Amino acid sequence: MLILSRKLGESIVIDGRIHVKIVRVEGEVVKIGIEAPTDVPVHRLEVYQEIQKSNQQAATRPNATLPKLPKLPPSRLNHSLHP
Repeated sequence: MLILSRKLGESIVIDGRIHVKIVRVEGEVVKIGIEAPTDVPVHRLEVYQEIQKSNQQAATRPNATLPKLPKLPPSRLNHSLHP
């Protein structure tokens, strides 16, 4: 793990695309701002862990069935494929 010291208003850059800036310090709480491309998910650790847990449970859920979609009559089916 890389450990850096930053002062209020200072930043670090990750991979040239992600900017992390120290925005505010309130007692023992440090507020940071993160600028990242939209394709880079950014989460607090506890949120990320919950997402991973939910994904794992969904992937291993036995007998999970998807809802059935209503069948379209052939005339509607052809029309929806060729607007």
